[in-house]
Amino acid sequence: MPDGATVKTAMLEVSDLQAFYGESHVLHGVNLEVRQGEVVTLLGRNGAGKTTTMRSIMGIVGKRTGSIRFQGQELIGMAPHRIPRLGIGYVPEERGIFASLNVEENLTLPPVVKDGGMTVQQIYELFPNLQGRGSTQGTRLSGGEQQMLAIARILRTGATMILLDEPTEGLAPVIIEQIGVAVRKLKQRGFTVLLVEQNFRFAATIADRHYMMEEGRVMDMIPNNQLAANMEKLHTYLGV
Repeated sequence: MPDGATVKTAMLEVSDLQAFYGESHVLHGVNLEVRQGEVVTLLGRNGAGKTTTMRSIMGIVGKRTGSIRFQGQELIGMAPHRIPRLGIGYVPEERGIFASLNVEENLTLPPVVKDGGMTVQQIYELFPNLQGRGSTQGTRLSGGEQQMLAIARILRTGATMILLDEPTEGLAPVIIEQIGVAVRKLKQRGFTVLLVEQNFRFAATIADRHYMMEEGRVMDMIPNNQLAANMEKLHTYLGV
């Protein structure tokens, strides 16, 4: 677990990030940092560039320029298959559960890339809904359970930073609460989390800081303890 000194160390530093889909210029100079042991959110309307920022970190955007440094290593120009091996796990919005595999097979499919990953038993303790469901076809789980499985399989790999894209989208309030509890426990275990969310009420229960994105740019950063004082600004960015 990070101590008081290392919490302030930037684990991920994004500087002047530009990203393109074909001829479309999607990100326009994104700047942000995530310190070790933090939970940080990217907030903004649909199309603000939040998911593209995550995909850029993972190297799965066609063209990107600027700088993305993870624990001091530059990711721009690095082959996409090498990036997860540095210890970054990505849970996309579409979850990507394999229909042909059962829960246990989905859980153990991603390779271990670093020491220190959670054991299957520890994962079942974190997500008790998955306990005893090992032989169930992955896509027969509820939407909330599939989201838990998508997060769970990254935790085995030894990744120390988790990118979560819209983990609460379309889920029932009771499941959202369970995912919030899990993210807080991951933070206690020393994980670092970058989270894309539109549900700022959920984000406020788990995050240390919030970056506001609009039209491919980071417009503002609001510490969680200043969220209440910035609600008008937040409503403007989120259109609520």
